[in-house]
Amino acid sequence: MRTKIFVTLFVLGLLLAPVTTVAAAPTTSSLPTWHYVTRGETLYSIGRLYNVHPHAIAQANGLANPNRIYAGQRLYIPAGPAYPWPSSCGSYYTVCYGDTLFRIGRMYGISPWRIASVNGIYNMNYIWAGQRLFIPCY
Repeated sequence: MRTKIFVTLFVLGLLLAPVTTVAAAPTTSSLPTWHYVTRGETLYSIGRLYNVHPHAIAQANGLANPNRIYAGQRLYIPAGPAYPWPSSCGSYYTVCYGDTLFRIGRMYGISPWRIASVNGIYNMNYIWAGQRLFIPCY
């Protein structure tokens, strides 16, 4: 009997409670943004995802070597001004075993240094099979 009265009062209290409206969340959050690295990602690809310069991500996380990120690593994504990314004109290439940036550049008729800079590669000798590279048009 007591339980029925308690449940009835509880439900009545919920029904008669004042209704509050919830404001829409702001577009820019003051909460920190974290990203968990997945296989094949680079600081450049993560930077494009969040529209943040790869150097800013490396500096915010104290990365001595920006090429040394690994799957499962948690990275802090700093807030800042939008980075002007190169045009999206181009294609993607998946690195095969034995490929070098020089060989890939020759295949596409583009400088290997351009491929490296567009993909945020700081060490021209450090690419691996399965890595996805953006090859720009120009």
